[in-house]
Amino acid sequence: MRVVVRRLRDDLPEPHPDHPDLHVPQHTDVLGELLDVDDDGVLVRTRRGDVRVPAADIVLTKLVPPAPVDRRRRPTGA
Repeated sequence: MRVVVRRLRDDLPEPHPDHPDLHVPQHTDVLGELLDVDDDGVLVRTRRGDVRVPAADIVLTKLVPPAPVDRRRRPTGA
């Protein structure tokens, strides 16, 4: 099943002393096929590889429709 997992970012930079109010998104989304769920978190297969999201970092999850089919024409014969 295909899911999106909204998670807390684990790569937030330290606030800049000259710009303490600069907004940096606190969350990011992981989109892909759900491979595993356990008490420690979830494992999602994305286009870039498998991503483990710890349970403590999960903000929300949602089922999403299947990925669209690539309908580009491909050359036939050779």
